[in-house]
Amino acid sequence: MTLDISKIRQDFPILEREIRPGVKLVYLDSTATSQKPVSVLAAMDEFYRHSNANIHRGVHVLAEESTAMYENAREAIARFIHAKSPRQIIYTRNTTESINLVAYSWGRANLKNNDLVILTEMEHHSNLVPWHILAAEKGIRLEFIPVDDQGLLDLDVYRNLLSQGPKLVSFTHMSNVLGTINPAADIIKLAHEAGALALLDGAQSVPHFKIDVQALDVDFMAFSAHKMVGPTGIGALYGKTELLEAMPPFLGGGDMIKEVKLRSFRPNDLPYKFEAGTPAIAEAIGFGAAVKYLEGLGMDAIAAHEQEMITYALERLEEIPGVKVFGPVAEKKGGVAAFTLTGVHPHDVAQILDSLGVAVRAGHHCAQPLHEKYNIPATSRASFYLYNTREEIDALVNGIYKVKEYFG
Repeated sequence: MTLDISKIRQDFPILEREIRPGVKLVYLDSTATSQKPVSVLAAMDEFYRHSNANIHRGVHVLAEESTAMYENAREAIARFIHAKSPRQIIYTRNTTESINLVAYSWGRANLKNNDLVILTEMEHHSNLVPWHILAAEKGIRLEFIPVDDQGLLDLDVYRNLLSQGPKLVSFTHMSNVLGTINPAADIIKLAHEAGALALLDGAQSVPHFKIDVQALDVDFMAFSAHKMVGPTGIGALYGKTELLEAMPPFLGGGDMIKEVKLRSFRPNDLPYKFEAGTPAIAEAIGFGAAVKYLEGLGMDAIAAHEQEMITYALERLEEIPGVKVFGPVAEKKGGVAAFTLTGVHPHDVAQILDSLGVAVRAGHHCAQPLHEKYNIPATSRASFYLYNTREEIDALVNGIYKVKEYFG
């Protein structure tokens, strides 16, 4: 099954926008956030127009409709990642909050002074800072799997680190800078053999290729709706049931309690124990609609299209004198091309490309340690998704040639 890209692009109204008269948008920033199809916009609009009410407590028609739509979305998300039960899906604001939930709840309850947590050098700040905070508070140790010259993890060093008896291995499935797709199943299996739990940052993998949390045997996985054609402001944490049930609540307030007295409380059952207060109801419904949209296209077809895009992009970028692309070869990465252009700051590259309608990102992409490793302050980053075309990659390349002309 191959994707009909011209038909898919019709589902995304924003792709028809002209940034200025005669300059059409070329959106190459889906790693930061993806665009949204009409079906997702319509699902959220339908909720607000016809069923808007708070969930779970009400007995009137609107409340029951809202609750059903909210929980149906949770069931769709659970199916999408092949979780055993919707109870294993905790709604959060985003991947960042999901990782923080594990650090604050599981970490504070289970980690003590000198316990080891293994991370990698390619982590997003979201999977670094929560552990830095915990290290400062509880004295845990952090060690890092290095990245080699090809942009791949050094698994020999990882095996040596595992001999030190870690409690947790937390790592990104796919780098948001290098595009590297890490061998998650192997990393998780080795972690378990060493007696450690595994947390997977799925922000860049869940949107792009098929994920089966049961086959991976991962203990926790964090991901966000907005990177997978869904709305901003909502994400999810998957966790194994026995771990989630043993963890203390993350936030206190309404809906996460079963009973409250003046001097005590009993937390609610899963998943509500971790969902305090009125949630992002419309966004959850949009999340469910996004999952259904991706399922309709087929994740294998999406992955194949993105592999075609990154293969073509690397071929074109490599022909430009002065361009250096970071990360492994196309077969070992997703649709991300972070690059530098000799003599031109990445922000200047992005700004001139923007004048031509080509939207890319520039900066350290919330991965400062990785950029420090390569001794560069920033990169420009083009990223591709299910709606991108070869013609848009050509527009990127033509734009970079114009950058070179401008800077002489």
